[in-house]
Amino acid sequence: MQHYTVGQAARLLGVSPDTARRWADAGKVPTHREGGEGAGRRLIDGRDPAAFAVGLAQRVQYDDESIHSSVRNSFPGIITAVKLGDVVAQAEIQAGPHRLVSLLTREAVEEMGLEVGMQATVRVKSTSVHIDRT
Repeated sequence: MQHYTVGQAARLLGVSPDTARRWADAGKVPTHREGGEGAGRRLIDGRDPAAFAVGLAQRVQYDDESIHSSVRNSFPGIITAVKLGDVVAQAEIQAGPHRLVSLLTREAVEEMGLEVGMQATVRVKSTSVHIDRT
């Protein structure tokens, strides 16, 4: 399981580190201390910001003017779901307000070690959706 610092989780969620700290302090995103209670920096399990990102994106409203695109879009985000079939697989990534889905081979998912909570960058060109493990 991948873990993130509060600052790393903030970047993945598209908010400031202060906002992420407030969410953690309020219990919206669970944290634990590196090295045990009272010691080290706060860490967040990868699955927690993944689930929070999905819920956050569903609550946020965006107007058409706030979304810009080009033919080569790059979306850093967090993997929120991986569905494996016998030959094909589906990976869902929440990148800020954007939920992106990539269809790829099961072999590619296994080779890259993709799992929920992992940081990834989605690159979209035309109708192709590619995932870079970051």
